[in-house]
Amino acid sequence: MTRHWIWVTLAPGIVFLTSPAFAEGDPAAGQARAVVCAACHGIDGNSINPEWPSLAGQGASYMVTQLKRFQSGERENVLMSPQASTLSEQEILDVSAYYAAQTPKIGIAQADQKTLNLGELIYRGGILERGIPSCIACHGPGGTGNEPAQFPRLAGQHAAYVILQLKSFREGFEAHKIHTRQNPMMNEVAAKLTDREIEAVAHYISGLY
Repeated sequence: MTRHWIWVTLAPGIVFLTSPAFAEGDPAAGQARAVVCAACHGIDGNSINPEWPSLAGQGASYMVTQLKRFQSGERENVLMSPQASTLSEQEILDVSAYYAAQTPKIGIAQADQKTLNLGELIYRGGILERGIPSCIACHGPGGTGNEPAQFPRLAGQHAAYVILQLKSFREGFEAHKIHTRQNPMMNEVAAKLTDREIEAVAHYISGLY
């Protein structure tokens, strides 16, 4: 009988501390400001376009950080960068608080069982012989993330969006271009994943809740 062990690792030099304190946002004010965001992310933060992320239930501090990265140019997207540039510090807090307070819809994993089995294996146990850690270590058993550490919620996220982001992280490992995602830990993990493995874990994530 084959045993799959959950392998939890900490990347060298990574110290896990609680995130810096953020001022509180006003969800009501955020709802009013987020009207323009609804076209891509949905009225309640549940996106209907698989290439655009759902934000409902996402950690507020994580969203604050990402919006500031779009503002500074550290992270770039032809749609998000211009939108983020118009937000004030308080509006960033308010919009993030609004989306964090919304209820995420349960995702549906649209893949065959063989693919989902591979995705579950990678998510829960990693691939020890290739130095690939489990996703569960940072994003939790149910994919709900870790708000103090600013590890994002993944559960129910569109598979297509997760695939795009993992491939961007993988590209960022080899070529430090501004349009790629830059996160040393994620860059290194994604660099070791094949297209098939990325697609498998993305479909498994989409069915988490």
